[in-house]
Amino acid sequence: MKDMPFTWGHVQPRWLIMHKMIGLLLLAGLVWAVFNFHFILFDTQLKILTKSRFTLDNTFVDARGAKKIRLFLNPELAAAGFKDLLKDLPE
Repeated sequence: MKDMPFTWGHVQPRWLIMHKMIGLLLLAGLVWAVFNFHFILFDTQLKILTKSRFTLDNTFVDARGAKKIRLFLNPELAAAGFKDLLKDLPE
């Protein structure tokens, strides 16, 4: 033990380091998407709108049934283009 050189601890293999880096990049991309997009669930489909502000408000929106009228009046969704999205939906 006297002749052992100083080490900083256990060195991880390169593949494990790369997997951790890829995981962190995926997590960062997911956080970026949550802050920058509205995910709106309609009766038959999921639509994605770009947010007008960098925020967590109204990230996941349920627009099934009669809730569309209430969301139509939401100023943040209106600024993102929710009105135009409603026009494109089939009746």
